[in-house]
Amino acid sequence: MTFNGTWKVDRNDNYDKFMEQMGINLVKRKLAAHDNLKIVIEQDGDKFVVKESSTFRKIDIEFTQGVNFEYSLADGTELTGTWTIEGNKLVGKFNRKDNGKELLTTREIVGDELIQSYHYDGVDAKRIFKRG
Repeated sequence: MTFNGTWKVDRNDNYDKFMEQMGINLVKRKLAAHDNLKIVIEQDGDKFVVKESSTFRKIDIEFTQGVNFEYSLADGTELTGTWTIEGNKLVGKFNRKDNGKELLTTREIVGDELIQSYHYDGVDAKRIFKRG
């Protein structure tokens, strides 16, 4: 399965609670809920380039599936981990550098939507993107 495409955030499910559990303050959570995030995914075999642009930042993330890399969230939280393809899902397993807790993320294309799911410290959330 290819994840290539441009995706724009359409809606969130339990995203505020997830961000709160991650330790993100109220002001940043309110801003992030309306960040107009756009993701451009370019996949070439095992290599990916993910271009994220939002109201707050633009960043290009390059990774090879199964190879450990470092990444910083928009709020500055630093992570280390990997993305792998499991069936039709892109599965991210990351650990926070500050407290070692695990953040699990999946990306899955369902119809014309990209479903990005998160699991952190007992809290699940989703961001749903439409093709842009």
